[in-house]
Amino acid sequence: MNRTSRFTPDQVVNILGEQKAGSRTADICYKHGISRATFFKWKSKHWAEENANARKLKLVEEENRKLKRLLADLMVENITLKEVQHKRQ
Repeated sequence: MNRTSRFTPDQVVNILGEQKAGSRTADICYKHGISRATFFKWKSKHWAEENANARKLKLVEEENRKLKRLLADLMVENITLKEVQHKRQ
C-alpha cells in the first residue's frame, strides 16, 4: 500500500524554501510536524531535480546559441547572394 504525502509538491518546495530564506532546519521541522529525515529526503530529491533541470537548460541554451549562429550565417549568405545577383543585372 502506497502512502501519499500530506503535503503537495508545492508545499514541499515552500517548506524547503524556508531553509533557503534562513530559517533553522529544526524550527522548520517542528513548525510543519515533519522529521529531519523527511526534510533531508525532500531536500535531496529536490536538489537532484534542480540539477537535472539545470543540465537540460544548459543543453537547450547551447542548442539555441548554435541555431542563432546558423541563422546569422544564412542571413549573411542570403544578403551576399542578393548583392551578387543585383550586380549581375
